[in-house]
Amino acid sequence: MSTDATHRAVTDAPHPAADGARHPRALAPGNLILTVVLSVFGAVVGVQLLATLGVTPSTSLIGALAAMTLARVPLVAFRGFRSVHAQNLAQTSISSATFGAANSLFLPIGIPFLFGMDDMIVPMLAGVSVAMLVDAWLLYRMYDTPAFPAKNPWPPGLAAAEAIKAGDQGGRRAKVLGLGLLTGLVGAVFSLPMSAFGVALIGGFGAMAAFGAGLLFTQYADPLYGLDLNGMYLPHGMMIGAGLVALVQVGRTILGARRTDAARARPAGAPEGAEEGARRLGRSMRLGLGAYLAISVLLAFATGAATHMGPGMLIGFLVYASVAAFLHELLVGIASMHSGWFPAFAIALITLLLGILIGFPPEALVVLSGFTAATGPAFADMGYDLKTGYMLRGENADPAFELEGRRQQLIAAMIGFGVAIVVVLVSYRVFFDNGQTAPIDAAYVAAIKAGPSAETAKHLALWAVPGAIVQLIGGSKRQLGILLATGLLITTPMAGWMVAAGIAARVLAPRILGSDVKSDLEVFAGGAIAGDALYSFGNGVFKAAK
Repeated sequence: MSTDATHRAVTDAPHPAADGARHPRALAPGNLILTVVLSVFGAVVGVQLLATLGVTPSTSLIGALAAMTLARVPLVAFRGFRSVHAQNLAQTSISSATFGAANSLFLPIGIPFLFGMDDMIVPMLAGVSVAMLVDAWLLYRMYDTPAFPAKNPWPPGLAAAEAIKAGDQGGRRAKVLGLGLLTGLVGAVFSLPMSAFGVALIGGFGAMAAFGAGLLFTQYADPLYGLDLNGMYLPHGMMIGAGLVALVQVGRTILGARRTDAARARPAGAPEGAEEGARRLGRSMRLGLGAYLAISVLLAFATGAATHMGPGMLIGFLVYASVAAFLHELLVGIASMHSGWFPAFAIALITLLLGILIGFPPEALVVLSGFTAATGPAFADMGYDLKTGYMLRGENADPAFELEGRRQQLIAAMIGFGVAIVVVLVSYRVFFDNGQTAPIDAAYVAAIKAGPSAETAKHLALWAVPGAIVQLIGGSKRQLGILLATGLLITTPMAGWMVAAGIAARVLAPRILGSDVKSDLEVFAGGAIAGDALYSFGNGVFKAAK
């Protein structure tokens, strides 16, 4: 069983392409079999946990651990899995299948089911399946551009990379990672969100401060000040304002690149410059908007929603749905890149609320909510996986090898997404017959049935102003407005305090233990995030099986 692993492990060659070696092929028989098996497992677990507990676990490390385990089987057929790059393909596929099946597919089709529109379910599944694939493809194209730099944290991806490297290299790195892993597991046992602590150790200082402030204010606004933030639509309005400014900031980056000399040449194989990355970002955004417009047309007519709107309303709906889905994707991507948390459910609700205020009919709103909810999760997850691969491949030490690795990861991800589509197609009816959908679906349906409200519009407009101001102050690099709004939208108890503890640790540790501890903090943070993820996965599976 070939895994097409013709190169050496990172312990022997820090930059595996240096001797002309090829990256393992995702379609090599051994890798393909493992990715399909892992993808089936990930998709089934993802849907089951979302339907029963309302959460989707991170299975990335499960895939890497499976490949590591096979690598230790003393058979020639499994030797290729010793490659950290083969392990990277395994974790990419299972992670894609898990988030794809649960968040991008099963969640959206539950909305028409709860609304009593069963004839919309299959067309909705077809449309969101295409949206999910486009979602991941766009991140592949936008990765390592000025909007989504590879150097940014992408915390779950960093955690997976540190775990894989520790398993491959051992030594001090493995000990530090193990200490972080144990810390994450113990904290998670006591219901502490240790991923928030780990993220604060590696994220941008300003972004983490804004994120933590949002989390703490959300936790104490009601008990201390009697403020119902959700009733005031404060988090939603701030995300709208920050999101619009963020979109303008991205646009300015692209326009700035166009003004530079287009003829500026670079040697073959040299790293891509900021101007080339900005142009690639611009092309990707145009392609993305076009693709989402095509998908919105497909959904509107296939579900029958188009028949409930006049020509003018239909055109407006198609334009709004396309822009909303694309903006949702960008906001989820920015939040996840900095914090490792993506408030996809809440941002999708924001786009739905605006659609309700515009006055689209219920059938169109059902399509809108499902479509926007489908974009974002696959985008963010692809960013995590590419971050893992980026670190394992030497952080662009060999640009040609880096690009080849990303291509193979995209193929592995698409295998995972393909499996996710099949799993959801054959299993959704079983869950629906038992009355099981993603819990957030009920909130979307309730919002649609409640209809438009002038009070809601006033609150959203009011709080959009401070959101825009904070985002302007922070600029496109810090994304303070997006991170503050993300913190306000997340209601995980104690998360704010864990972010504060992480910030305090990163400030005090170098002063107490010396400046050399900074590199250890990153490895420790990866372990803490991984420990939290592993406990959440195991605990979720245990509860679902009861």
